[in-house]
Amino acid sequence: MTNVAVIGAGMAGLVCAQQLTQAGYSVSVIDKSRGVGGRVATRRLFETKADHGACYLKPKGEVLQRLVNLLVEKDELEVWTNTVHQLEANSSSITSNIPSSLPYVAPSGMNAIAKFLTQGLEIVHNQRVNSISINSQNQWCLNSESKEEFTASSVVIAIPAPQAVILLEPSAELLNHNFLEKLSHVEFYPALTVIAGYADSLPQPPEWKAITFKDDSILGWIGLDSSKRKNPPQPHFVIHSSADFAQRYFESADLQQVGQQILQNAASTLNLQWLNNPQWMQVHRWRYAFPKTPIKQSYLAAETPLPLVCCGDWCGGNLIESAMLSGIAAAEYINSKLEQRELPGIGFLDGL
Repeated sequence: MTNVAVIGAGMAGLVCAQQLTQAGYSVSVIDKSRGVGGRVATRRLFETKADHGACYLKPKGEVLQRLVNLLVEKDELEVWTNTVHQLEANSSSITSNIPSSLPYVAPSGMNAIAKFLTQGLEIVHNQRVNSISINSQNQWCLNSESKEEFTASSVVIAIPAPQAVILLEPSAELLNHNFLEKLSHVEFYPALTVIAGYADSLPQPPEWKAITFKDDSILGWIGLDSSKRKNPPQPHFVIHSSADFAQRYFESADLQQVGQQILQNAASTLNLQWLNNPQWMQVHRWRYAFPKTPIKQSYLAAETPLPLVCCGDWCGGNLIESAMLSGIAAAEYINSKLEQRELPGIGFLDGL
């Protein structure tokens, strides 16, 4: 048995686990995937890497800025561009400006950020927890789809709220009704993401590295992802759809056709017809891309006999920074319910 079981190896779960581990608690992080990071995701394909989840970091607060500074020192992050671009619906003019907070990217892939946060952590991969209960020894008992069993004196659930509802509803008798009601009211926007590679020499190389589409019915964002890489083998782009488009086509049986429709719209909108003809293309579904109705609290605690708390970017906002702050707040809550050791605060970054 461990002191704390953390379900989910996204940014909130990893930061929470780091806080508690460095305070001296025994912590196990359990995740359904073979990697870490959640939506801070990088895919290997066609001799390159593509960031098909979070595409950059733009720190606003102290916690994320500390992490960015540390990763810059370790050559894991660098400034991508000092100019950001935006295109409004029904406009042919791309606007550009210098933001107050510059975007940082990881040349080796954005999941390098999450990998950095795994140092010293015990992480159990490829285990989807599908039930949670309190056993006869007064411990939380977590069971996975593969029949593995994990026990802990407290639990942190660091996954999207709709997934947490599915996990916890069968144990509703243990939970406060208000807790489950708040959790059930959190909704997410979906997204469809296209990754497309092209010939070594583009007919019209873009003058921008990324564009945000404002109020577009189909397009959300496009980035020349290969510009992040050291000596990329060929140019490739990442395109995120709008939430409305993703909701309409999310369950489509032919994702390649949907991806081609996204490319066609990007080609037409940007007047870059060669975008229609990639050498290769992959499409990824993000069912829980961005919180639509985040709660105002930094975590959501259940009034259970043993400590249980939920956290994530849907607590207090919808950014990576919100996820980190939520993970820290969840760690503080667990600490208050256990031995009340001194937590390292954001100083845990210095120990990595």
